[in-house]
Amino acid sequence: MEGVTGSSPVGPTFYTNDKNIEMFEEEKTEHYSPLERLRHSTAHVMASAVKQLYPEAKIAIGPAIDTGFYYDFDVPHSFSPEDLEKIEAKMQEIVDQNLKFEQIEVSKGEALKRFQDLGEKYKVEILQNIPDADPVTYYQHGDFIDLCRGPHVNSTAEIKAFKLLSVAGAYWRGDEKNPMLQRIYGTAFPNKKELKNYLNLLKEAEARDHRRVGKELDLFSSMEDLGPGLILWHPKGARIRQSIENFWRELHLAEGYEPVYSPHMAKLDLWKTSGHVDFYQDSMFSPMEVEGQAYEIKPMNCPFHVQIYKSHTRSYRDLPLRYGELGTVYRFERSGALHGLLRVRGFTQDDAHIFCRKDQIQQEVENVMRLTQKFLNRFGFTDFQLYLSTRPEKSVGSDEHWEIATAALEGALKSQKLNYEIDPGEGVFYGPKIDLKIKDAIGRMWQCSTVQVDFNNPERFELQYTDSNGQRQQPIMIHRALMGSMERFFGVLIEHYAGAFPTWLAPVQVQILPIADAQMDYAFNVQQQLNQAGFRVEIDSSSEKLGHKIRRAQLLKVPHMLICGNKEVSEQKVAWRDRKTGDKGALSVQEFIEQVKEETK
Repeated sequence: MEGVTGSSPVGPTFYTNDKNIEMFEEEKTEHYSPLERLRHSTAHVMASAVKQLYPEAKIAIGPAIDTGFYYDFDVPHSFSPEDLEKIEAKMQEIVDQNLKFEQIEVSKGEALKRFQDLGEKYKVEILQNIPDADPVTYYQHGDFIDLCRGPHVNSTAEIKAFKLLSVAGAYWRGDEKNPMLQRIYGTAFPNKKELKNYLNLLKEAEARDHRRVGKELDLFSSMEDLGPGLILWHPKGARIRQSIENFWRELHLAEGYEPVYSPHMAKLDLWKTSGHVDFYQDSMFSPMEVEGQAYEIKPMNCPFHVQIYKSHTRSYRDLPLRYGELGTVYRFERSGALHGLLRVRGFTQDDAHIFCRKDQIQQEVENVMRLTQKFLNRFGFTDFQLYLSTRPEKSVGSDEHWEIATAALEGALKSQKLNYEIDPGEGVFYGPKIDLKIKDAIGRMWQCSTVQVDFNNPERFELQYTDSNGQRQQPIMIHRALMGSMERFFGVLIEHYAGAFPTWLAPVQVQILPIADAQMDYAFNVQQQLNQAGFRVEIDSSSEKLGHKIRRAQLLKVPHMLICGNKEVSEQKVAWRDRKTGDKGALSVQEFIEQVKEETK
């Protein structure tokens, strides 16, 4: 499965090889919304401000993006936070001048000469890739011009609220062999109130950043020096992972999935047969040689599940077959694109593949959608956005197969009365797909779950089953993941809960706080009772005062604290303190277990 390992959708994400909007001729400006138009115009104002302050700067590209805009500059000066303030001030001056945005159409030759005279080498390179017969447009406000299709707002005075956010490195054309440029990220809104709300959201997102929270709670780390993009799960993070995995396995067994396991590598021939060498090679690591044979570390689990299917003769009575695996895969991501748990090189997919007949596709997809919602609801996600992604330009398979698969996916969505949008051309190379985005506690949308229909692999691997007439038929393969990947889902969970996990997920569910060493034996006795009841428990055996122990447990976001002093020992009770509601009084250990047991399920 082409799993999702992408980055946070809120705020700028700092990639050095961003290829989302690579060149002028690839910008999709004809569909700009009013907000995108405003942001694109603000990017031009920012570029003109930079040129006024740093005349030696060369401009590259400056598109609107989901969260605002950016612009790339080739300039010997390293931009600092103080520089951003200066650029913002200069932008405001330009805005106040009420300069008109003018579209000017010229021939390619005229445009080349204009930008050559200006010394804008990146614009010249862009122009050289445009067909000679095509007219060229550029936009001008004041003395500043930029190669651009537009559209823009009418004048700079329409730009009411903007903010420059940060600076990052970005290779020209996303190629590490090209010069490193400086990318300034910013955002703009129609009014100051919307801008303020967004900036507050950024502050909240920063406070919830899974990399910071993960370090504070000692959940995971990344081997930056010895293996960038490879995650180490620390004991507390591993406890949460185990809880997620246990729930995942129980749910899948109940839904008729069979657990399977597959190796981490195979001969390169396997990936040639599957088509991944042709269609996915840029995301695969270089093959290794084993006894003169080329082996590939696996970028996905699907071909192995195909081999399990092929290990027996199959009948129509056997279908559907559902295989599920928490399988670790490895994909090549450039170092500049790595981002905590959200974009990594090694990750575990909650992968499953369903082999079925054509007439079973829609029902199986309906089952998957119900299972997905049940799974996500358990983690507190109830607000979803659904997208039906259709055939991309680079694809395999017949029109008939694509039509059957797309109709089945759409039928499943309609039968369950699920709202969805069509995402044209965003399917995977072997089939259409449904993508599900979840909304977190502060309103951000995250891509996680996906369902993909595949006619390609069954054909490539010559999969068969015998129908009711004894004839050989080709099954359909459905790829699906509920989390996308364990790493990414864990990152989303950390940010959703800001590290304050519900009791059933919390790595430490109960912290026992003895007031002094005299209560340690009793604390161990309490711990033993709680362990036997299935709780994850730790004792704070430090010599600090009780107030300090409570503050530490709060900072570690432990759901429940049990305080043990002389009074509690003599009465054989504990003083219960809840993370959210504070002191809840004294009670016996068994009474505490009975009251909190439901939270751990």
